[in-house]
Amino acid sequence: MPLALAVALVGGMWIGKTLFNNHHGWNSRTKLDTILELIDKNYVDEVDTDSILEASFSGLMSHLDPHSVYIPASDLQSVNEELEGSFSGIGISFNMLGDTINVLEVISGGPSEKVGILPGDRIITIDDSIVAGQSWANAKVMKHLRGPKGTTVKLGIKRPTAKELLPYEVTRDDIPVTSIDAAYMMDNGIGYVKINKFGATTYSEFLTSMVTLMADGADKFIIDLRGNGGGFMDHAVLMANEFLPAGSPIVSIKGKNSSRDNATFSDGSGSFKDSEVIVLLDEISASASEIFAGAMQDNDRGLIVGRRSFGKGLVQNQLELPDSSALRLTIARYYTPSGRCIQKTYAPGVDYERELLNRYEHGELYSADSIKQDKSMEYTTLHGRTVYGGGGITPDIFVANDTTGITSYYINVVNAGLIQKYTFAYTDRERERLSESTDGRSLLALLPDDDTLLQDFVSYAQKNGIAPRWYYINISRDLLVNSLKAMIARNIHGVQGYYEVINDSDPTVISALEALDAGKTVFPITK
Repeated sequence: MPLALAVALVGGMWIGKTLFNNHHGWNSRTKLDTILELIDKNYVDEVDTDSILEASFSGLMSHLDPHSVYIPASDLQSVNEELEGSFSGIGISFNMLGDTINVLEVISGGPSEKVGILPGDRIITIDDSIVAGQSWANAKVMKHLRGPKGTTVKLGIKRPTAKELLPYEVTRDDIPVTSIDAAYMMDNGIGYVKINKFGATTYSEFLTSMVTLMADGADKFIIDLRGNGGGFMDHAVLMANEFLPAGSPIVSIKGKNSSRDNATFSDGSGSFKDSEVIVLLDEISASASEIFAGAMQDNDRGLIVGRRSFGKGLVQNQLELPDSSALRLTIARYYTPSGRCIQKTYAPGVDYERELLNRYEHGELYSADSIKQDKSMEYTTLHGRTVYGGGGITPDIFVANDTTGITSYYINVVNAGLIQKYTFAYTDRERERLSESTDGRSLLALLPDDDTLLQDFVSYAQKNGIAPRWYYINISRDLLVNSLKAMIARNIHGVQGYYEVINDSDPTVISALEALDAGKTVFPITK
C-alpha cells in the first residue's frame, strides 16, 4: 500500500511539473482542453467528455444574465415551436385530470376534428399503449401526439355516449400556433383582445382581430397582456405603431456592439390612432409585453391597469450552432420612449428567481403602497407624468390580486380537480342542448340558476370526498359559480368562451371598463 501511494503521488507531481513547464500561452481555453485531455487519459472509468461539456454549457451561460441560455439540440425544435407559426400534431388542446388526458378543445379544421374527436373526449390509449393512469407529464403526452407531418397516431377514446373504447387514427398535419386567445365585443363599443404570446403570427392575428372588432363598432379597446411572457420584439413594435401618431418613439436598443443600436419611431400609418386603449398587465407580463405597454404609457397614449410587470429589459438573439443546438444570448438592453430600462436587478448575490415571491411576501400584489420604486431612476412621460425604471412597468391604475372567496373549501375542490371534472361531466350530459348557444355569453341562458348549479356541484364534490361546509361555501359562492360557468363555456366554445364569461367578474377587466367609461384614457391626466 505505501508503494502504491508513492507511485500515485509521484505521478501527480510529474503531471504538475509537465503542465508548469508548458505554461507559455496558457489561458482558460487551453486550460479547458488540458483538463478534458487529462480526464480522458487518466480518469479511472471511461468517460464521454462530450457529455461532460454538454452538461456544463447551461452553467456557463448562467454566469452571464438570467435570460441568456443554452438550448440543447434535443430541445431546440420544441422551444422554437412555442413562437413559430405552426407545428405538426393532431390539433387538440388538453389537460391532465386524474391521470387521464382530457380533450379541452379541438382546433377547427385540424386533423382531430376531421376524424370526429370531440371536446370532452378522454384519451385512454396512444398507439395501443395505455396512457390513462400512467402519470404521464404534459411534455411526454405532447411528444407522443406531435410528430412529422403525414405520420399517423392511433388513439383509443373514451366518450360518455359510447360503451366501448372508440378507435381513431389521426394523420398529423401542420397546426397553427395562435397568439390570440379571445377577441370579442364587450359593452359600450369596447373591444377586448387577449394575447398569450408574441410569436411569428401575433401581429397579423392582432390586426385581423382589431379590424373585425372595429367593423363591429368598437372604438375603445382593452388589450390583455396578463400572463404574456413576451417573444418577438418586432411584433410588439408593430402593434404599438397601430396606435401612435407619426414620429412617436416606440423603443430603442443599445448594446456593446454599437452597430446594433437603433431607435424605432411610429410612421403614422396605424389604424387605431384615435381609439382609446387600456393595457392590462400583471407580474408575469414581460419583455415584448413591456415594450408595447411602455410605448403606450410613456407616450401618454393609453392607460396601464393591473399590477407591476415582470421587469425584463434585455434583448436576446438566438444563434444556432452547427450541431443544431443554440445559444439564446443577450445582445442589448431596450429602453422605453422616456429613456428608462425596466430590467430588474440581477447582480451577483441577488436571488433573481425569488423576486416574484418577494413581491408576494412584501404585500405588493395586494397594495400599491408596497411597490418599491427606485427613486434614482425617475423619468417623465410625454405629458409630464412620473414613471420609474429598474423593475418593470408600474400600472397607472393598480388592481390588487383578487383573493375574495378563496376559502379552505375552495382550495380543497380546486386541488382535487373537481371544478374541471364536474364541468366535463355536466357538459357531457348537456352537450347537445348547450351547443345551441353561439358564444359564451349566450350559453349562460341555458344553464340552471346559480343556486341550483352550486348545489349540484357541492353534491358532486361530496360524492368525490369533499364534505360540504356551507359557511365556507357561501363565502366562496360567487367564485365557485363563476368558475363553473366559465369552464362549461370553455368546454363548448373554447378559450374565447371562457374569457367571455369570466371577464364579467374579473376585477382588473371591470376596473378597465370603469376607466374607459369615465374617460380616464384622454390625456393629459391630472392626478
